Amino acid sequence: MKTLKRFVIALGGSIAFPEEIDTVFLRKFRLFIKREVKRGNKFVIVAGGGGITRKYQKAASKIVRVSNADKDWIGIHATRLNAHLLRTIFSKIAHPVVFDERFKIKKFGRSLIIIGSGWRPGWSTDFVAIQIAVDFNIDQVIILGKPSYVYTADFEKDKNAKPIKEITWKDYLKLIPPKWTPGLHCPVDPVGARLAKKENIKVIVANGRDLNNLRKILRGKRFEGTILF
Repeated sequence: MKTLKRFVIALGGSIAFPEEIDTVFLRKFRLFIKREVKRGNKFVIVAGGGGITRKYQKAASKIVRVSNADKDWIGIHATRLNAHLLRTIFSKIAHPVVFDERFKIKKFGRSLIIIGSGWRPGWSTDFVAIQIAVDFNIDQVIILGKPSYVYTADFEKDKNAKPIKEITWKDYLKLIPPKWTPGLHCPVDPVGARLAKKENIKVIVANGRDLNNLRKILRGKRFEGTILF
């Protein structure tokens, strides 16, 4: 029996587009999503920037002083390039246009997948995914990144950092920096978190490489990850 569910996924650049494009992962991800589509599920997938963003930002910074707005624009165009790659590998079932501007696409129509990218400076792809969920009347966003959980501190720097299974937006916002800056590393950035809090959007943070775990999330089963609400 088909499930007929709609999902918004923010696919982190660190997962699909780290220092080099991870074609092995993308091949597995493509097959996974195609199987889910056959079950009746529909997806909006928002591409992150990944390693190419850092390379271009670093190159520009070696030559001139780069404003945050220009760093953001570099990141946005990196996400658009990555989004075009995703749209290409899903071309037979994806909307023919990359969702790179709010309201550019208003519904799935006949498409089974919509591929999104960054939109404008000051808005991360986390924010974009959450805004799409609001506009499409979808109450949940799945953010697939490197860590399996939200932690009490930066787990790469603090050995005492502990994973959190559930946390309110109010408490989460106390754990992260108050402002967005290009390249900020946190499971859900502050602009996205504030929008989710305002619009009552639930976000699940999970390790993007564990597709079996993603399947559990889609089925509503127990999974490894953090629920923010």
